[in-house]
Amino acid sequence: MSQTLHVSDYATLVFDCDGVVLDSNKIKTDAFYQASLPYGQAAAEAMVEYHVANGGVSRYKKFAYFLKQIAPAQATSLLDLDLEAMLQAYASHVREGLLNCEIAPGLESLRKKTPGARWLIVSGGDQTELRDVFAQRGIAEWFDGNIFGSPDTKDEILARELASGNIQHPALFLGDSKYDYQAASTAGLDFVFLSNWSEVDQWNEWVLANRLVQMSSVQSLLDSYSC
Repeated sequence: MSQTLHVSDYATLVFDCDGVVLDSNKIKTDAFYQASLPYGQAAAEAMVEYHVANGGVSRYKKFAYFLKQIAPAQATSLLDLDLEAMLQAYASHVREGLLNCEIAPGLESLRKKTPGARWLIVSGGDQTELRDVFAQRGIAEWFDGNIFGSPDTKDEILARELASGNIQHPALFLGDSKYDYQAASTAGLDFVFLSNWSEVDQWNEWVLANRLVQMSSVQSLLDSYSC
């Protein structure tokens, strides 16, 4: 993606949620720890390490991996029941945080300056939960292309919305994880990495190695790109 392209060049803007639209990465990391803690501190710490290394992947896949790979000895044979219990514990920890965490500064201004662009959320978060939170916080209407999340993966969502015409090219994905970049690349979307709230370890080296466009936040994108 050229540094000279303007946000106004894009017909579609696709946003990840956690770490991009909401300052919620730490909330979810703590929720993964708390939901896994009944299996022991070491298992919970391993869950957090796996979660951070796989940013953007849905909770369903992460907890399934946890039960099968990280704590199989502690887990019962009723994996579906264990998975449901972990999902419920996680959701209870996350909900209040999502309703109260910071919304990205500059997001409303960016929406006003891109009236012709369709906006979508494509997140690893639970779709029903996200739609409810965004509605309660009064920002759902900004995303006229809809709010999408798990259990569908980002790859599945992007492929489906491209096929339906909901995502029109040229399209830009704003993300904060390696998976966001991989999903955007597979779908043929331009990509900007937002670093301020990202949990990617040593993101500077990764950004340089992949020759990515990097901005600190939505506000810096708004300030640096002519709209």
